[in-house]
Amino acid sequence: MITAIEGLSWKEQKGGTRVGTIADGSAVDLYMLKDIGIEVAIITYGARIVSIRTPDCFGNMANVILSYSGLDSYVADESSYLGAVVGRYANRIASGRFSIGDRSYQAATNNHGNTLHGGTVGFDRRVWLAQPSSSGVDLTLMSEDGDQGFPGNLTVRVRYSISANVLRIDYFSSTDRATVVNLTNHAYFNLSGRSNATILDDELAIAADRFTPINPRLIPTGALFRVEDTPLDFRSKTVIGARIGSDHEQMEWAAGYDHNFVLNGTSGELRTAARLHNAASGRTLTISTTEPGMQFYTGNFLDSKPYGRAQEGHGRRTGLCLETQHFPDSPNHPTFPSTQLRPGRVMRSTTIFKFSVGAP
Repeated sequence: MITAIEGLSWKEQKGGTRVGTIADGSAVDLYMLKDIGIEVAIITYGARIVSIRTPDCFGNMANVILSYSGLDSYVADESSYLGAVVGRYANRIASGRFSIGDRSYQAATNNHGNTLHGGTVGFDRRVWLAQPSSSGVDLTLMSEDGDQGFPGNLTVRVRYSISANVLRIDYFSSTDRATVVNLTNHAYFNLSGRSNATILDDELAIAADRFTPINPRLIPTGALFRVEDTPLDFRSKTVIGARIGSDHEQMEWAAGYDHNFVLNGTSGELRTAARLHNAASGRTLTISTTEPGMQFYTGNFLDSKPYGRAQEGHGRRTGLCLETQHFPDSPNHPTFPSTQLRPGRVMRSTTIFKFSVGAP
């Protein structure tokens, strides 16, 4: 059980603690990272973040992401992607079809005829290899040529590192054959530290003047729309629940917020993407990234379904995702930033989560 060893420090873990095995016999380990004002727990199943503990304005430490208490619940839940690194292609590819040059490919479909987060057995369902580093842990995965229909033997490395109040994620990918790659982390944040509270009263600002509008299948149309005069305008701090029930077609099709925002600034350069604030706890999360986009998702499809021996689940809109990434369905939209990766090159990206507190 993860909760049984949460209090141990990084050094006491001595490189990882066994928390169980999955059906194929693969062992799953947990790594604890600890520094001033932050404690992070990571498991090798899906390279998942299973806990981020930070203080509130009174100094009380609490977990600020949605979590389960045991490995079996993560294995049983095949749809929420709690805390996982998702890939080979995060978000959606329309009908699972894409082309690279004159070659066409069909990826496994798992979401109303589309490919979502890599297909039926994405990176979230795989056990990664872990190697401790001086300030965190590196997790590595080999995705074989043809895995879920994607070409190329792809090697992915994700580095989690921490410093005072900060969690940093660095992604590295390389391939022996031209392919498409889009990686992100799918943590659900709840800065109140209470997993049964909704996120509707939290305040959010997103550094984006535009978003990629979707069709009723939640696939981008290929256009870039301005957020101005829409419920998706978060250019200044806005209460999340203020417009979530809007009759705007974008909100109705997604059952809330489930949209990719086109981040301001230059893709590839580290810049602020979003700020999230919970007034009751005083916690603020500031996200910086080198990615061109960020998917804002308000947990619209969480339904309290129980998983695992503990029969635990999470209710609708009790967590939100801020997934730094390339745009959904980019392989089918030449005007979007490219997600192609070719042999001899390394695809890199960085996302930083910084936590701070102020008076409630």
